Amino acid sequence: MEKLSFDNFREEVLQDYRWVCISREASLLGRKEVLTGKAKFGIFGDGKEVAQVAMAKFFRPGDFRSGYYRDQTFMFASGLASVQQFFAQLYADPNVENEPFSAGRQMNAHFSTKFVGDNGEWLDLINRKNVSADVAPTAGQMVRGLGLAAASKSFRNVKELQEFSHLSDNGNEVCFCTIGDASTSEGHFWEAINAAGVLQVPLVVFVWDDGYGISVPKKYQTTKGSISEALSGFQKKEEKEKIKRVAIAETFVTHCLYIVSQFLR
Repeated sequence: MEKLSFDNFREEVLQDYRWVCISREASLLGRKEVLTGKAKFGIFGDGKEVAQVAMAKFFRPGDFRSGYYRDQTFMFASGLASVQQFFAQLYADPNVENEPFSAGRQMNAHFSTKFVGDNGEWLDLINRKNVSADVAPTAGQMVRGLGLAAASKSFRNVKELQEFSHLSDNGNEVCFCTIGDASTSEGHFWEAINAAGVLQVPLVVFVWDDGYGISVPKKYQTTKGSISEALSGFQKKEEKEKIKRVAIAETFVTHCLYIVSQFLR
């Protein structure tokens, strides 16, 4: 792996900081558009920018996202959405050239990428960053994420599937699933988490810690007031054996915050 120079690292961090700022401004402007009646309904992802930029660093071609309606920063940082497309969806633009996710049919911040071509043929998914179409029901993305991760495992273990090399790289892809901490109270969440542990599928779940769900503090709807604590019993390894990619992500976020603080001084 090529060693990253300080200058290149600094430029990368500053680019990430730009995405954080752009996404936050998009949220603020979008909310104004809704409150002034220019847009009918809006959902935004402010408060989750830094974590989603770090998440995007590990999202590779061939991987899948099964997320929900707060992931705009991740989509921007992954190169899968532009600010113009985000606002086109906010205004329900029916032109697929302007709003490629659903041509104005979905609520805003409901993202997707194509899996098949115009003639119904499968696209080269292993060389694309893939996003399953977002669904509005809370925690519904968990079941879909589990299915995508299970499919990846099947491509690795089922010999007859390995000929479809344009759909899977021998099961090396990972499904990234996102959810708000309030929605972790849904039964779909617990069923998916339990099945993922039993089946041992490549599913990574990111829970955005909002502190509240529909104006209700999490201490009134989550055991121990912390979904991390509640899920600790699902661990198959000791705490000291944390997954390496998670540890790297935490370190990256810490370095980002330090470099940005130095830049702003």
